[in-house]
Amino acid sequence: MTEELGRRLFLALPAGLAGMTMSEKADALEHAMSKDLDRQFGLPWGCDVAGNGERIRQNASDDFGRSRDTRLYLMHNEPRLPQMPTAPTLIDFFRLRFAPASHLLQSANLALKNGLSETVVLACLLHDISLTSLIRTDHGYWGAQLVEPYVVPEVSWAIRAHQALKFFPDASVGYEYPKSYIQMFGADYKPESYVVTAHEQARKHKWYMTARLITLNDLYAFDPKAEVHLEQFTDIIGRNFKQPKEGLGFDGSPSAHMWRSIIWPNNYL
Repeated sequence: MTEELGRRLFLALPAGLAGMTMSEKADALEHAMSKDLDRQFGLPWGCDVAGNGERIRQNASDDFGRSRDTRLYLMHNEPRLPQMPTAPTLIDFFRLRFAPASHLLQSANLALKNGLSETVVLACLLHDISLTSLIRTDHGYWGAQLVEPYVVPEVSWAIRAHQALKFFPDASVGYEYPKSYIQMFGADYKPESYVVTAHEQARKHKWYMTARLITLNDLYAFDPKAEVHLEQFTDIIGRNFKQPKEGLGFDGSPSAHMWRSIIWPNNYL
């Protein structure tokens, strides 16, 4: 935002501004800036999931009399998000797109405290990155595809498999069906058949325990008072994640487009 735009928006704030604290003034200015961005840029249909897109529409008509939006559409950096470096690393994504990523950091920290291998610690650190930055549905599959070109096969396989394993107890390692799932999905919920099949196949796999360890270090890693810093995993990432020199999203890997979607989530095309 330019200095002139900031001044203009600040002057346009309500007359009651004089009675606000500095914090309230900052919040009001941020709200005004957001509304101004809405006026400047159109968003792809997927960015208006609430279905109230009319509030940011500018009425105009095309040659056939149909209503259209006359604003420019976003095709690069989203002004509402911090700009990524030209060759972003995994750590850049954690700081600028996944943040605060508390659950991932706590999961990896728990695995570290439990004396597990760096392979398991990294899998715990990455297991839900799709949830934090891209998509919720089938997050294990999406997350596995994101990291597959950059980690050993055991890590990506375990991230994919943990999605199904979460729904099935394993008394041999003390894993129970999460009580929170009963609250969220109902006591009668049954996983879809493909999830059941994935669980049965995973139980027979040589890396089953790696995926199961993700679930064991997953459910209880939601402590609001815990402070875990990304820096404590820098060396583990350096040894176990193959960072491309071109940057994630620009190395031509099979998942590069997924990383670019995280960098520019509101690109129109």
